[in-house]
Amino acid sequence: MDAGKILVAQSLGIYIVKFIGDVRLSLCSTLDKYTDEMFEDEAFKTVIIDLTETQCIDSTSLGQLAKISILYKKLYGQVPTIISTNDDINRILNSMGFDKVFYIVKELVSKVEHLDELPVEAADEAEVKNRVLEAHKFLMDMNQNNRDAFQDLVNSLEDS
Repeated sequence: MDAGKILVAQSLGIYIVKFIGDVRLSLCSTLDKYTDEMFEDEAFKTVIIDLTETQCIDSTSLGQLAKISILYKKLYGQVPTIISTNDDINRILNSMGFDKVFYIVKELVSKVEHLDELPVEAADEAEVKNRVLEAHKFLMDMNQNNRDAFQDLVNSLEDS
């Protein structure tokens, strides 16, 4: 499986965030920092998450996508878009309730050619723990099934 990376592009307030390969915890600081920068941009209008080349995605990364949706809905009263052509990824998204907090497009209409890779942000253990905890809390806020699935993990992280 390919190591994960995040590619981005931005023009006229439209942000594209593309996950490639195996998207895991190691990218959480990178994505979190970029998410903050994106929402602080006065020109920000929308974000499109491209998962067409994602092979695997962990719950921490999914939690950070949930955070993007929650922040976007708070600002604009609507849900952002995910593009995912992979049936396995789509099953994960649907089982976690992402179809309720994102508009999911299951076929690629056009391809963005010029994306820049985000440099991986270094983070210490405490920072990673906080980001994992926050991401899973966002997942839990989405629905009762996620709350049930991640409550023990969140409790364990809060107790450690």
